[in-house]
Amino acid sequence: MADAEPRLSARGIALKAGAEPFDLDVGAGEIVGLAGLDGHGQERFIEVLAGLHAPAAGSVVSRRDGADHAVTSLRRAIAGGVAYLPRDRRATGIFPTMSIVDNFAIATVGQDRRFGLISRRERRRRYDYYRERLSIVAQQPRNAITTLSGGNQQKVLLARALAHKPDVLLLNDPTRGVDIATRQTLYAVFRELAAEGVGLVILSTEIEEMLLLCRRIVVFREQQVASTVTGDDLAAERIISIMFGRAQ
Repeated sequence: MADAEPRLSARGIALKAGAEPFDLDVGAGEIVGLAGLDGHGQERFIEVLAGLHAPAAGSVVSRRDGADHAVTSLRRAIAGGVAYLPRDRRATGIFPTMSIVDNFAIATVGQDRRFGLISRRERRRRYDYYRERLSIVAQQPRNAITTLSGGNQQKVLLARALAHKPDVLLLNDPTRGVDIATRQTLYAVFRELAAEGVGLVILSTEIEEMLLLCRRIVVFREQQVASTVTGDDLAAERIISIMFGRAQ
């Protein structure tokens, strides 16, 4: 359950000039869904939360260790405890010429230093922890990441994000192109993370997926928040009606 102090706050956000501004808070242990027709603002918004794009108006702040961190770039987002899993793992996620373990560790290489030197043993130890937690099926961590199935590549990217030890995890269509077994594994991990106090924001093209995971779904239409759906209103028919402008 979310606590009173938000982990991530968006204030006065406008995704384009003249759009109605909106606010969003993400609390510890909360899973918030983002829905909408393609191109209606939900993907732009999650990228704003990740520091990848500046909004037309407004600001994003994360809170970590009692301090506020302005999210104005991906680097600043990470420093403020916010990690991002991109939508297109092939184009913006994996490094296809690198190994599985190096794909995992590339963003957190500083954690592998021992006495000023990179420790392969420490890197392997960290990788093995997430391999077990995420049920990554990989015979040899030194093999190229392209030897893995799409689902296991996605798990490696999730492990990379989790290696930042985030307070907030932003997931852009995290089960896109993976099999049913991988989906179920990821759902279980997302619920475990929420139970541990991590706040999650999930953008999904599948409404039923968000209904399984989220208690609050923010629906976008025409680059604005059309409605926020909670409680007894959490139903596919309701969300679809809002997406198409038939309800508010």
